[in-house]
Amino acid sequence: MVNFLYPPRCAACGAPFDISTSFRVCDACLDRTEPIPEPQCEICATPLESSVSGESRCTRSIAHGPAFRPARTLARYRSSAEDEPGMLPALLDRHKYSLDQAAGRALAEYLDGQFPFNASDYDLVVPIPLHRRRLGSRGCNQAAPPAGEVAHRTGLPPDAASVVRSPYTPPQTAPDHDDRRRNVARAFAVRRPASIRDRRVLLVDDVMTRGATDDEGARMIVRAGAISVGLFTLARVL
Repeated sequence: MVNFLYPPRCAACGAPFDISTSFRVCDACLDRTEPIPEPQCEICATPLESSVSGESRCTRSIAHGPAFRPARTLARYRSSAEDEPGMLPALLDRHKYSLDQAAGRALAEYLDGQFPFNASDYDLVVPIPLHRRRLGSRGCNQAAPPAGEVAHRTGLPPDAASVVRSPYTPPQTAPDHDDRRRNVARAFAVRRPASIRDRRVLLVDDVMTRGATDDEGARMIVRAGAISVGLFTLARVL
């Protein structure tokens, strides 16, 4: 009845669906997503130019040593084709900036149980937190739907309350990695350390750009006593 009154369309490209569908992303959009090419850095999943030398880490991971390890992602944020923007930017931006909760459900559908990590390696799923000021303007933490879906499909307990973002920091716009790190320095806090201590935490975010925000969040979790912090994102900016 809802589909009859509001004919369903793809949440990414707007293509019409059959009225009987229960899907929110069309096959054409799903087919346009691109996985991260191999070989990848064993820590941050950055594509390596070659594995001939035997190097398994990228230069940034060697230099900065992020607190999360490993990081794994499903796909490139943008298509490698110049004339093809890809499905994920449209879907993620719609979810993040337009208060469209249907897009959030579409993101959860996009996961479809595709996890490039072993659930048995973790004890807890934590979405990267959003400051309450930005949460008020957006209406939803963009990391919450994928984190909830990961928890649901893996059976791992979710925890969206123990880690918070405070104080407020400006959006990450600087291209330089060091500037991004300074912008989010001490931007996170663990208000319930007992829930984190001695746990293997899977941190979930929607998009990883330079990794500075996720790195800082992981550092605070480790300082609170976590055994380890892995990172899972829907997409990666390359």
